[in-house]
Amino acid sequence: MRHEDSEHTTPRTDGSGTGRPAAGGPAVRGRAATAGVGVRATPGSRTRRTVHAASGKRLGDAHPRQEGPLDLRLVPPALAAWVTAVSTLGASPELVGGLVVVCLLAAGALLLVSRRRGADVDGRPGAVPGGSRSREPAVGTGRAWPRVTVAASLLCVAAAAASAGLHGADLRRGPVPTLAREYATVTAEVEITSDPRSARPRVRGDHLTRDSVLIEAEVRRVEGPARTPVATRALVLVIVDVGSGRDRSGSRKGLAGRAGFAGGTGAGGGTAGDGTAVRGDAERGRIGADGAGGAAGRPETAWLGLLPSTRVRVTGRLALPSAAGDRIAAVLRVRDHAEPVTVREPTAVQRSAGRLRAGLRSATDGLPADARALLPGLVVGDTSRITPELDEAFKDTDLAHTLAVSGSNLTIILALLLGPPGLAQQVERRGLAPRLGVSLRTTALLGGALTLGFVVVCRPDPSVLRAAACGAIVLFALATGRRRSLVPALATAVLLLVLYDPWLARSYGFLLSVLATGALLMLAPRWSASLRRRRVPPRLAEALAAAGAAQALCAPVVAVLSARVSLVAVPCNLLVEFAVAPATVLGFAVLATAPVAMPVAEALAWLASWPAGWIAGVARAGAALPGAGVDWPGSWGGALLLALATAVVVMLGRRLLRHPWLCGLCGALLLLVVVQPPPLTRMLTGWPPPGWRLAMCDVGQGDATVLAAGAGAGVVVDAGPDPKLVDRCLRALGVTRVPLVVLTHFHADHVTGLPGVLRGRAVGAIETTGFEEPQEQVEFVRKEAQARNVPVVRAVAGERRRVGALDWEVLWPPPGPAPEPEGPNDASVTLLVRSAGLRMLLLGDLEPPAQQALSRSPAAALVRGVDVLKVAHHGSAYQDPDLIRAVAPRLALISCGEGNPYGHPAPSTLAALRAGGSVVMRTDRDGAVAVVADAGGDMRVAQD
Repeated sequence: MRHEDSEHTTPRTDGSGTGRPAAGGPAVRGRAATAGVGVRATPGSRTRRTVHAASGKRLGDAHPRQEGPLDLRLVPPALAAWVTAVSTLGASPELVGGLVVVCLLAAGALLLVSRRRGADVDGRPGAVPGGSRSREPAVGTGRAWPRVTVAASLLCVAAAAASAGLHGADLRRGPVPTLAREYATVTAEVEITSDPRSARPRVRGDHLTRDSVLIEAEVRRVEGPARTPVATRALVLVIVDVGSGRDRSGSRKGLAGRAGFAGGTGAGGGTAGDGTAVRGDAERGRIGADGAGGAAGRPETAWLGLLPSTRVRVTGRLALPSAAGDRIAAVLRVRDHAEPVTVREPTAVQRSAGRLRAGLRSATDGLPADARALLPGLVVGDTSRITPELDEAFKDTDLAHTLAVSGSNLTIILALLLGPPGLAQQVERRGLAPRLGVSLRTTALLGGALTLGFVVVCRPDPSVLRAAACGAIVLFALATGRRRSLVPALATAVLLLVLYDPWLARSYGFLLSVLATGALLMLAPRWSASLRRRRVPPRLAEALAAAGAAQALCAPVVAVLSARVSLVAVPCNLLVEFAVAPATVLGFAVLATAPVAMPVAEALAWLASWPAGWIAGVARAGAALPGAGVDWPGSWGGALLLALATAVVVMLGRRLLRHPWLCGLCGALLLLVVVQPPPLTRMLTGWPPPGWRLAMCDVGQGDATVLAAGAGAGVVVDAGPDPKLVDRCLRALGVTRVPLVVLTHFHADHVTGLPGVLRGRAVGAIETTGFEEPQEQVEFVRKEAQARNVPVVRAVAGERRRVGALDWEVLWPPPGPAPEPEGPNDASVTLLVRSAGLRMLLLGDLEPPAQQALSRSPAAALVRGVDVLKVAHHGSAYQDPDLIRAVAPRLALISCGEGNPYGHPAPSTLAALRAGGSVVMRTDRDGAVAVVADAGGDMRVAQD
């Protein structure tokens, strides 16, 4: 069997420089020899060396053999096809047709010129007519090869443009887009194409959007207003509202409609947003369902139990996606909360895959929380148990790739059968197959079956498709005895997948998968060799090179998605690297044994929980560091800037490696940036200012105030809408102990950030208002407190507390027989705080009725002439002017989000405060604000 490559080198050696054959090379006989393994010679050919794509271990060989040049011939055509698909999806047919014709003509001309030049070479004196050997030097020169490469790239451009044009035209035709443009209500039969997933409810104003289920499906039959069923095929995103349907911003009686609650919500109805926005969240990673976004829990609905290939009948309203260039033809919103009507059951294959996934979940039910959530995600990409807090930790440390199934999972499984992927040209020497005496072709068939089963069980996500395509190409080469090189396999996989499904070209998941794989194949071996030359231990060098190369290429794309750059990604990936493989292998063992032997599966799951728990622990610890990441422009311009910065760091790093002491200094500086010791941070930034008494955090459209209660301690009043933002604020303030959390009322913009307050801190108790509405947020607070064993108590007017030099009194709501407040806002806990001679009034979100009642209460005398006022309800127009005049604060603080759609703070409120002589500061313009006072009562304000 002949090799088709033209590389002729000296025999492969063991890397010692002595010219000895590599271990196992001459000893290979029989079928292995016919497959092109090791050194062999054929009649009329010269001895040639096996070329490696990587080294022999999963992270590289400690003593790698000298490698030949990378085979990059297929990379330009693959990139050309990719760029073309991105550019021509949705383009006009005329433009696509013209591009195809021009590329075909140009490619034909180039090939014709190359053929004529080849004929001229054959006609020269000394040339052997028709001899391929005599023409090889001419083709290998810098003349013919570029022409052939450009011609091949042009042909791929033509093919990609044609495929993208056809897919785009197919998306725009048919009855579904027409009905979507009319916002028609239709009855449709749709076939599920992906696993349903719960959308994370969002904080909108002071309430959460409804729980909803997202389902990607294909419309097979649609019946519009004309009542005529039409057969069709069109991809849609089905959004099913499964929430309670009641007003989340008030009580069961509809408090938003009561006069005393006027202006209380400041937001529209609770919906999940348009389809395109939801798809954007899904592109960043599958959304966890348990308690997502502060919801009380996973919505109980039969929609989440639907399997791919199930056909159901739904009634809903069609709408076009709000962003052009999406792969769906329309968004189908189902609002009637009805159970799905099944028209056709899922296929036998999908039922089997569903049983396997369900068995994995059942086997992990008894594990600790993190392992129970993480293990199904590691194995089959099931992230339904991942909490928002854990999800954020994995994103902050750039470990999110471990939450979703990826090509590494398939690599690990195939490595058990075939051997490590680094031995791309001699995989038959390692793994279970040769130990069991399985032939190469049978091994390839078994590998193909594993790959197909992997795609079915784990679902055809972009990274899974990329890995499956690469694996299929390598398995084909294994079965036919051809040379196996991973870089051409990757390029071929990209080319074939982009031609088959041009929408993959616009998938961030596909892009990240290809970049990470390319980094491991092309950059990591060179970086590893460079580190070893500088006496870095081999294993450490290989691990550093792999993690660093993947981060260097993927970080710009991740920055586009998250507008943040992780500074702990490389060390965190290094720390979890050794745990991923055992967790994955044991997880797949659980998957296979659960249907037949659940006790065995549970035992295996317990073993897998140890590495899975370690991975989650690393993610949490890394995300908890104050300097774990830095904000970065979330645009392609920002990505280009980061790529340039990375290139500069790499070039400087090569020079720094020559000076160990400089490397140590840079490492120490990076450690200080990440850890950010409070004394050093305060000295460099001035934040928090010494002697601060009150700090208003910048948490967007919400409230979060911190009262200093001693060294490292603070009383937190409200938690804002985002756990990440309030956690960041408390870390910047150096707060590690929270004697009390006061939640003034249960609106989402005040309580949804509670997990961020509780994260990594000792919390004494949570104090809340007695008006327990909305119920969803009440349950959320109770579950968070119960999970961390934090007691929950009610605030009562007249209650007084003291922590060190800080004391406060509860002024509102009134106890006992007082009239029920007008909704959650008017039930806000109102505090009068005293610290270092300052008097500070925190009004929560009190509306005018409650403000007027407070002015008439005995507490009115206590609030006159305070030093600091936390203005009620983000500075909305609904204020009692008499209370503002009576309070007459020296400083008025307003917490509101930049560019909020509610007009907060209202110009009338700002004018009333300034008319009374108050200095007004607002977080949307001034950022976080701290109030500083000394024992004499002198007050000043500092900004972060």
